[in-house]
Amino acid sequence: MRVLITGITGFVGSYLAEYFLENYPKNKIYGTLRWRSRLENIEHIKRKINLIECDLKDANSVSKMIEEVVPDYIFHLAAQSFVPTSWHAPTDTLTTNIVSQINIFEAVKKIDNHTKIQIAGSSEEYGLVLENELPIKETNPLRPLSPYGVSKVAQDLLGYQYFMSYKMSIVRTRAFNHTGPRRGEVFVESNFARQIVEIEKGYQEPIIKVGNLEAKRDYTDVRDIVRAYHLALEKGESGEIYNICSGKAYKINEVLELLLSHTKIKIKIQEDPDRFRPSDVPVLLGDNSKFKKKTKWTATINFEQTLKDILAYWRKIL
Repeated sequence: MRVLITGITGFVGSYLAEYFLENYPKNKIYGTLRWRSRLENIEHIKRKINLIECDLKDANSVSKMIEEVVPDYIFHLAAQSFVPTSWHAPTDTLTTNIVSQINIFEAVKKIDNHTKIQIAGSSEEYGLVLENELPIKETNPLRPLSPYGVSKVAQDLLGYQYFMSYKMSIVRTRAFNHTGPRRGEVFVESNFARQIVEIEKGYQEPIIKVGNLEAKRDYTDVRDIVRAYHLALEKGESGEIYNICSGKAYKINEVLELLLSHTKIKIKIQEDPDRFRPSDVPVLLGDNSKFKKKTKWTATINFEQTLKDILAYWRKIL
């Protein structure tokens, strides 16, 4: 199998590469990166994978890359994936996420092979969810509340359109919040963990800065997510959409309390106005029954263990 992972240097991409190297060592792993991509997430495996410099927004660059690799599987993970950034750079978010995907579809269409493509959507596509719509099924209305959410809806629907128009083998997934060691510090649970460790090491006064603690999110460990992505292409049905989630939601305040329970230092909590979004999705709680029935997948890593692993990561590198 020739496996192509766009955004392989990113958080999820690096874990997906590790997953294939560990479980399917005979597969050939390719990954796209940009000239300015940071390589720390894949430093330990970069000699075992094939890295290709490619600007996914450039159709010619993508076409050449696809013709060179001729992949059996494509996991399209590359994206502008930070919701707050999408408020400040909506045009770049939409261009990056939508145009890149169209270029991949068009390049695969040209080589006319058996390539299976997984589109990594997001629970942010659902946006505003009413109380009587919980837990969220794949049939729930899409009411995105950020430019990022809008871009992922567009990717999602383009996946459906190319499946219907050209019979391309495309599976769409909507992953709810996922995290683990190496998660970028801009993401809330990793940011909290880093602040705690900086306080422990005396780099920061014992005050942790927070935004909206009332939002509820459905968390899954990234190591369970990448296994789910593989199963989506192995056992998922082309043209279908699948929620990937744990089925349990935590208030951000609960996440913070769990992290604080693993430090001996007394830490005060302080609201930071800059950490609040113009509009926030109040609750994201998913129903994963459709995906579980199709693939037999289930999450295996306890969320508290995930948080402990994130703390251990920051304690190791700071």
